[in-house]
Amino acid sequence: MDLTKKINLRKPILIAEIGINHNGSINEAKKLIDLAKKYNFDFVKFQKRTPETTTPDFQKNLPRETPWGLITYLDYKKKIEFEKKEYDSINRYCKKVKIGWFASAFDIESQKFLKKYRTKHNKIASAMITNLEFLDFVAKEKKITFISTGMCEMKDIKNAVTIFKKNKCPFILMHCVSTYPCPDEKLNLSLIVKLKEKFKCNVGYSGHESTTSPSMIAWLLGAVAIERHITLDRSIWGTDQAASLAEDGMRMLTGLISKAPGLIGTGKKIFSEDEKKISKKFRYWE
Repeated sequence: MDLTKKINLRKPILIAEIGINHNGSINEAKKLIDLAKKYNFDFVKFQKRTPETTTPDFQKNLPRETPWGLITYLDYKKKIEFEKKEYDSINRYCKKVKIGWFASAFDIESQKFLKKYRTKHNKIASAMITNLEFLDFVAKEKKITFISTGMCEMKDIKNAVTIFKKNKCPFILMHCVSTYPCPDEKLNLSLIVKLKEKFKCNVGYSGHESTTSPSMIAWLLGAVAIERHITLDRSIWGTDQAASLAEDGMRMLTGLISKAPGLIGTGKKIFSEDEKKISKKFRYWE
């Protein structure tokens, strides 16, 4: 039997999470879009918030050291938030370079804003998976939705699945451990298999580790989508930079995925002509 029928070798959907790694700069965002396109990612993903709504009250006036000086946490959130002008530019630029895009919203107002762009996908961030009103609002759009499963219990995943099934909205669960960066020993990649079996659905992987090998293992365990944060430089300022892949990591990841089918082969034993030539140097009895 062809081994490729037993091992998942279909190219995964590759999502380059730009998130807030642009630090409020549309020029930096475009550089990251270019990087994702260069390494054959299928989509870039952003984040959209209404800072006044999504910033907890206790955090709003906390001081934050930023590239713009010492400012409040709320002002920092406003500094890095893209609005209509920037998203119009992102929409045009992604069409120009021929790469898909979508974004994860963190409140209903932001989801309404994103809906205007008619992207093909929605995304539920791990932080939002317990906001049942929000899940129902997104599911009513009936777009293919990636649902990240960090920051929650199994019962929360079950609730999310129930909502999306009730609304007949297609979805892909994304196994995720929401620490930045996440230590390899806490990735728990076998949960990909368990989620697939328990919920009878497609499962992907949203990784926050600083290496590429877990993403490859996730793929071979059956992940149909791989989402990784990307950055121009892992050492620059920003909360997600260290948990992101820079250019070398992106090159390695997509290179390994493209090479994997050839490396794994069919599982059929072949005594090649090259091997036969070598064998003659050793098998003195033949």
